[in-house]
Amino acid sequence: MTAQGPLSAKQIALFDQWWQAANYLSVAQIYLLDNPLLRDPLKLEHVKPRLLGHFGTTPGLTLLYLHLNRIIKERQKSILFIAGPGHGAPGVVAATYLEGTYSEYFPEVSQDIEGVGRLVKQFSFPGGIPSHVAATTPGSIHEGGELGYSLSHAYGAVLDNPDLVVACVVGDGEAETGPLATSWHSNKFLDPRNDGAVLPILHLNGYKIANPTVLARIPEEELLALFRGYGYDPVIVAGDDRDTVHQLMAKAMDTCFDKIAEIQKRARSENSADRPTWPMIIMRTPKGWTGPKEVDGQRCEGYWRSHQVPLTDLEKPGHLKILEDWMRSYKPETLFDENGRLHAEIAALAPEGTLRMSDNPHGNGGQLRRPLRMPDIETHALAVSSPGAVLAESTRILGAWLRDVMRMNLESRNFRVLSPDENNSNRLNDVLEVTNRAWTAETYAYDDHLAPDGLVMEILSEHTIQGWLEGYLLTGRHGFFSCYEAFVHLVDSMVNQHAKWIKSAKEVQWRRPIASLNYLLTSHVWRQDHNGFSHQDPGFMDHVVNKKADIARVYLPPDANTLLYVAKHCLESWDRINVIVAGKQPEHQWLDIDAAIAHCSQGIGIWQWASNDKGFEPDLVIASAGDVPTVEALAAVQLLREHTPDLKVRFVNVVDLMTLQSPSEHPHGLDDVTFDNLFTKDKPVLFAFHGYPQLVHRLIYRRSNRANFHVHGFREEGTTTTPFDMTVRNNLDRYHIVLNAVRRVPALSGHAAYVTQMINDKLVEHKRYIAQYGEDMPEILNWKWQGSRG
Repeated sequence: MTAQGPLSAKQIALFDQWWQAANYLSVAQIYLLDNPLLRDPLKLEHVKPRLLGHFGTTPGLTLLYLHLNRIIKERQKSILFIAGPGHGAPGVVAATYLEGTYSEYFPEVSQDIEGVGRLVKQFSFPGGIPSHVAATTPGSIHEGGELGYSLSHAYGAVLDNPDLVVACVVGDGEAETGPLATSWHSNKFLDPRNDGAVLPILHLNGYKIANPTVLARIPEEELLALFRGYGYDPVIVAGDDRDTVHQLMAKAMDTCFDKIAEIQKRARSENSADRPTWPMIIMRTPKGWTGPKEVDGQRCEGYWRSHQVPLTDLEKPGHLKILEDWMRSYKPETLFDENGRLHAEIAALAPEGTLRMSDNPHGNGGQLRRPLRMPDIETHALAVSSPGAVLAESTRILGAWLRDVMRMNLESRNFRVLSPDENNSNRLNDVLEVTNRAWTAETYAYDDHLAPDGLVMEILSEHTIQGWLEGYLLTGRHGFFSCYEAFVHLVDSMVNQHAKWIKSAKEVQWRRPIASLNYLLTSHVWRQDHNGFSHQDPGFMDHVVNKKADIARVYLPPDANTLLYVAKHCLESWDRINVIVAGKQPEHQWLDIDAAIAHCSQGIGIWQWASNDKGFEPDLVIASAGDVPTVEALAAVQLLREHTPDLKVRFVNVVDLMTLQSPSEHPHGLDDVTFDNLFTKDKPVLFAFHGYPQLVHRLIYRRSNRANFHVHGFREEGTTTTPFDMTVRNNLDRYHIVLNAVRRVPALSGHAAYVTQMINDKLVEHKRYIAQYGEDMPEILNWKWQGSRG
């Protein structure tokens, strides 16, 4: 008996036909090489030689897509569909094809028998499309290849998008991941006045690849308590009778969208930002629903065996027949006309134009992207009368500039600053002068800068921050993510996925560029006075450099004015992953704004004021990349001048790390002639580097002078100690650089014994001093650049 609900008998029949068509095309994509609509008896030669894909989650996705289309048509709502279950592409691609969008974006996959053939053949096939929802899927902003990020992407997409609803399907396997579990709390950051809404749909089909899922096996009372505790109002849809489930789902959709409309209307008419209880759906249907009940006497539908490909060896007796019977059970001959087109009455269930979820403009957010308005960096520049004359917190200077970026874009609400509880710690406090931290949970009178409409977002979950920002960027906006350097590694895998998305999107003609993913990594490896070894890891740079050269960028500005230039450059860029590493502690400031602009425009260059080789061939090149390494490298230059005054030293500073790479490897790479002019062809180069030394060696491996590079960097030695002792422990300090110089420069052989003795004495003195006083020696704390003698 069919449950009572909003659908008529005719609607149920039509709905079921659309659903059958989507499920048929999903199975066909997994299995068929030819004979796409089974106009002929199925033969082995019609089947793909390699069977790849995931059917288990597909019927649930197609059911939800269908019912969301009804809501769109009846309510004219802008809805974006995010499929969290990892490899649900057969269902989503089938849905986009049935509503015509796929053929509009890929005309060769036409709405006829030839087009259906191309559709099914291309799936998980060489030269075709992957088995997960990807950049090639119209309307998608979420790569389904890795689990855990769907819900944070969904919430990021609706921030500052008041008319958008994202229907986000969360698979019950995906729900077991840490990033997904935390992202349920995103509802505490959603302002019903200025933001859109997310409708989470937890799809419980019971199994992962080979095991049951946790949320499918806990009592319903416990399940409901869990999500009510998260702050949601869950509606359950459960069953395996198709007509009943259609009615229950239609009723659930009406209930949820009525509640969303009510929440938003009340909040906007009364200007109320009180945190509402948002609706969600819990859908419990069999895994592999509509597929074979059993295969070879073993349970398939409703079990893990239907997770991927229910029939894997079609040469087994009877298996080809099982597949044909399964596919014919959807009655494709009643769904598609003789030319292979979906019957008009069924096709009419889809919305039209950009109301189709597969053609929603937010699903191709680059076409909505508008450049940020930004103040000139000159107006925020730090006055630097001479190199090293000023001490300042570089990221605090940046924070004042970001404050004005925020101010200039407040009306458009298309810029957010995000951090895992570290905005003020990272010295970006000034941003809070013009906006607050987003927060709709309970607020006390003494709380600091919390408000529902805030544009600074903080939650102690790097995963969630990353997901929000990706969703925000992918729907056409801009953002800036500051993080402690050691802990940004938590999002390594998410960065992988985003980089792959950008690369894939560049290869899809109709995808428009999106704003870059911009990181500021601070509280870095060389200044962890009270944290220690756990907070000392500069390896995120290595991770990002592994990505495609036209995507990856790493910047190491040595002071405030160079940081301003780099930040503005990054916010103006698109389709990049930009990593900026800069300390937040007071540091020496080297360049005035004019010099900083000139230096950063090239990304690398000689600092003449720190060099004494003009007109000569240098005996030694000392180079630096990073703020603390630059201080130690300059201090080493000064020591060499004091003790070896005739030595000709060239000082090179690197801001854009990718300039070191060959131009055949990276678009920012210096040509070989320029590189050799800077670093010479055969002289020793001592490179003081912020990160792991191996990264520099890897970047320069094509360069002619690579054998003469000796890199001082992080050697995985750390503890809770003084700032200078951190450099000593890793041989990055001025003394070890000088020791290396006297060993490698032949002209210094007469000085080597005496300089080495002096350095070793200083290292002993340093160790004894910090053990007694707990701080660095006065000559280190009070060191200043003394100017050129060249």
